[in-house]
Amino acid sequence: MARQRRDPRAERASHRVAAAGRPRYDLGQNPDPGQIAAAPSGRPRRDPRAERAAQSVATTPVSGRPARQRFDRTQRNAAVAAAATPTKPAAFAAAPPEVRVIADPAFLVMAVVDAPGGTLSDHDRQVLGAARLIADAGAAAVLLAAGPLDAPAGPAGADRVVTLGNRGGFLHDPDARAAAIVAVVEALSPRHVLFPDSIDGGDLARRVAAACGAWLFAGAEQVGARVVVRPARAGRKEQRSRPPRFLSIAADAVAPHSGVAHEGRAVSLDPIPFRSNRSGIPRCRPDAEPAVLSVETIPADPATVALSEAAFVVSAGNGVRDFDLFHALVAALHATPGASRVVCDAGLMPRAAQVGASGTVLDADCYFALGIAGAPQHLQGVARCRHVVAVNTDLHAAMIERAELAIIQDAQLVMPALLALLAREADPRRAGPAAPAAAEGDGR
Repeated sequence: MARQRRDPRAERASHRVAAAGRPRYDLGQNPDPGQIAAAPSGRPRRDPRAERAAQSVATTPVSGRPARQRFDRTQRNAAVAAAATPTKPAAFAAAPPEVRVIADPAFLVMAVVDAPGGTLSDHDRQVLGAARLIADAGAAAVLLAAGPLDAPAGPAGADRVVTLGNRGGFLHDPDARAAAIVAVVEALSPRHVLFPDSIDGGDLARRVAAACGAWLFAGAEQVGARVVVRPARAGRKEQRSRPPRFLSIAADAVAPHSGVAHEGRAVSLDPIPFRSNRSGIPRCRPDAEPAVLSVETIPADPATVALSEAAFVVSAGNGVRDFDLFHALVAALHATPGASRVVCDAGLMPRAAQVGASGTVLDADCYFALGIAGAPQHLQGVARCRHVVAVNTDLHAAMIERAELAIIQDAQLVMPALLALLAREADPRRAGPAAPAAAEGDGR
């Protein structure tokens, strides 16, 4: 007998009471008033008290003593059948995702993000989380980015999104970018402006604060609506202050926003009003000659880049036996080669290629593990990788559990198949090489 699978989240959402603020639920309500409560599968829910009352048998007292209560257990099924009425399966509609809209904010808190390549980094999300802590309930958080983002900023806690746009080398001209940020600050008049305390963000924060004639609270590690804290005197003391207008947030100090998604409405400020500065600091003008004439990105050679700086790493483990094939695959994928400790101990790969707590801890966008089971020290080395792909013959390997995408197969068979696929994509008329037979071994 096929039963409809329960959806606890949908059931809980059906009991939600419409109200502002904290979500509330009425778990005692019946979806179909007047009928016996039914499970999502349509079967009636049991009522033990009603069943016991239906099984009770009337008896007469004997010799003045009260009658002993007796039950006829053979009537159990009949009682259940009599109590059951045809009911339709309860339909639990999933509640739409909640989005918080702040139409008339009391004030604005601006978060200036780096957003390299149009993607919010972990540090950027932490700055937005700090902006939400300062904004609290009645204010709005404004995200200011140099260019368009590749994903909505509402789930990260942004109520408004402002983009500066890119004119030539604008993104790489610190003077022009700082002047544009100052113009947006003057146009929107936010109460607080937050920056990531990164290489670029910290430089912009100091330029903008100096242009506005204000002081900067740099490297804040604790942020709240009433107080901000940063280390002082080589970390031996703490400096506390009320939230100033300009402050930068240290990395990994404030948690990203994880609550209800916000509106993330795009706000247009075109043209950005470039005005002269009363303090005498020069600003860029729309008709001024750009300081950066051209911008060219020169990619680093992935074969020689350090593992700690690599964006895509392909590692070989004990399941890889043909290292010529492995290096050919790494070159075809334009990745940086890595290895497990077992491979480096055997002298098959240099020690600088070792990934793990005893080697190099990665901060890559993607990690591709070939024939690596996943020792604890190796998993520590890939903990900060955003995406992990693993190939292993053991379904229960620790690396398979860590991976977002897993291939349960011998790495010696997967590598030539990937090379053939890459060759066909490069030249559809070219047939890929046949996959060699797998050598003996379990591929771990």
